[in-house]
Amino acid sequence: MSQDNHNEPEPGGAPRPGAGHEPSPPPQAPWGQQPQWGQVPQWGQPPWGPPAGNPSQPGGVPPYGPQGWNAGPYGAPGAGPQGPYPPGAYSAPPKPGVIPLRPLGLGEIMDGAFQACRRNPAATFGTAIIIQAVISVLTVIFGQSLLAPLSDIGLESELTDEQALSLGATALTGGTALTVVSAIGILLMQGLLVIPVARAILNLKTGFGQTWRLAKGSMLRLAGLGLLMFAAVAAGIVAFIFALIFVIEFLGPFGVFLTVIGVLALIAVFAWLSVKLALAPAALVAEPRGVFAAVSRSWTLTRRNWWRTFGILLLTSVIVSIIVSVISTPITMLITLFASFGTGEAAADDISSVIPVLILTTAVSAFFGAIGYAFQAAVTSLLYIDLRMRREGFDVALMKDQEVAAASGPEFVPGRNQPPAPAGQWPGSPYPGSA
Repeated sequence: MSQDNHNEPEPGGAPRPGAGHEPSPPPQAPWGQQPQWGQVPQWGQPPWGPPAGNPSQPGGVPPYGPQGWNAGPYGAPGAGPQGPYPPGAYSAPPKPGVIPLRPLGLGEIMDGAFQACRRNPAATFGTAIIIQAVISVLTVIFGQSLLAPLSDIGLESELTDEQALSLGATALTGGTALTVVSAIGILLMQGLLVIPVARAILNLKTGFGQTWRLAKGSMLRLAGLGLLMFAAVAAGIVAFIFALIFVIEFLGPFGVFLTVIGVLALIAVFAWLSVKLALAPAALVAEPRGVFAAVSRSWTLTRRNWWRTFGILLLTSVIVSIIVSVISTPITMLITLFASFGTGEAAADDISSVIPVLILTTAVSAFFGAIGYAFQAAVTSLLYIDLRMRREGFDVALMKDQEVAAASGPEFVPGRNQPPAPAGQWPGSPYPGSA
């Protein structure tokens, strides 16, 4: 009888304690009394998290994301982390292409530039080689124009005043023209290569012809930018020379000391302006903008980031120069050695015999230099994008572009024709200072 009555309810309808029933859960505290993140729940209080309930019923808690807060693994789209983590916990930014969509570090900029060039070799290295080939051909023509008068005169003959003046005028005119063309070519390369690099961020491949087609509307503006920069540099150098002549003429020995100080100051000003204007070609093509608007844009982006920009550009230039020199110098030395072997007497009588050696060495230097310039231009392009992400939240705009890139056709360029957000404000955010 005692066994039969062991599981019977007590009088009043309440079951006996421990009579084969699961223990009832502890009482849920109201949602407003849930422990905050970082606080230890009291005894009998449930751990952090939304209370149980049907979200569709009044008083229920809506799920977080499309499928709920605990709908998927950590970092999955529309799902939060498993376990007791607060909303807004860190999730790694997406990386659809060569870089993650967030402000970048030095290593990420270098690696992203290399990956962008490797994935689009025709658009990056091919473009750089074509531009460098044009500059090299003009260099050879200029060198031949200088060597031809010397070949007619002969090395053992003395130059008359008229011949020296004519040769000097040829050197000055040709050198100035070659400098202008080289400056325009480098700016053209930097502007063109921002297109394949920007598309590589969203894992979009770009061909050689496609690069030129997407940038065809910016060619004249890039040339104008090159002429503007060359004119500014030439005017600054001329003004500095006249200032030196004035100082030395009127101050005597003390003017020599001021000359040294002036040269150092000129170098510092040139470096400062070079960094401030380094992003103008990328802004001119990527956004796109006019010449003076691109200059202003580069000036704004490098504000409060001058030293970081200077360090990255200087480090890239040093690395590229060392690698290119290590590879190209032995090759040019071998070419010079074998091409001039046994022709020393002929070269003494006819300077034109040096032209084949000049052509070969220029071609080798141009080829490896083009590869180095392509990598430098890719680094500059990623630095431009990185500064936009730091100042404007451009990574959010790239995330939006990632969603529409597939439906926008093969000519899509990320960030093009998109007005930049004011500094300190995320694109599309009505709250200033939300960056």
